[in-house]
Amino acid sequence: MMNNEPPAVVVDGLRVVRGSREVLPGISLSVPRGQVVGLLGPSGSGKTTLLRAIVGVQLVAGGTVTVLGEPAGSPGLRSRVGYATQEASVYGDLSVRANLTYFAALAGAPRDAVERTIETVDLTTDADTPVDRLSGGQRSRVSLGAALVGSPELLVLDEPTVGLDPLLRRDLWALFHRLASDGTTLLVSSHVMDEATRCNRLLLLREGCLLADDTPDGLLARTGARDAEHAFLALIENEVSA
Repeated sequence: MMNNEPPAVVVDGLRVVRGSREVLPGISLSVPRGQVVGLLGPSGSGKTTLLRAIVGVQLVAGGTVTVLGEPAGSPGLRSRVGYATQEASVYGDLSVRANLTYFAALAGAPRDAVERTIETVDLTTDADTPVDRLSGGQRSRVSLGAALVGSPELLVLDEPTVGLDPLLRRDLWALFHRLASDGTTLLVSSHVMDEATRCNRLLLLREGCLLADDTPDGLLARTGARDAEHAFLALIENEVSA
């Protein structure tokens, strides 16, 4: 892990307002390089809004977001940041290979990156199958491949394991850690608390507020809880009683 380097992401006083609702009320955090950082919290806590701000596609009301040393959304980040949304953002009428070839061209990636990425996301036997004919889990892996094919320095994944069977979830988390060991920084959102133990570091979000920024072990030691879910509940109770 590259802990001596500046953080991959620095969020300072980020405010996002939708209508009359303040979704993020001035959140600040950082994401260290070369780690798998989990962004956990219940649905509606602001996870997707935060991720959108980090990749530069969210209108913000205040604060700053710096990504790999540049303002979020800067043109220079387009080939350095990969983003996979909750819904598979690929073309259903194209094959797996055709989709990844297209996204590789957008990212300026070499041709051999396509075959390498197909192997990485374990879709070699389905490479020429139209995405519409794949299962939900396979489509999620195509979307992940589209984010990966440009070999980004930062990979932002919004609920990548939702709806997947336990075996596939395990395999994806193993892939995330292989990528991190090769130097990629991953920011992975989830509302499944048992995925907390799979992360190097955790950001716990509730109603737009950051309740914790800690390692899994540090979080358990701090709260005295037996698992991440109970630690999260303990933090909420402490906040309410404060």
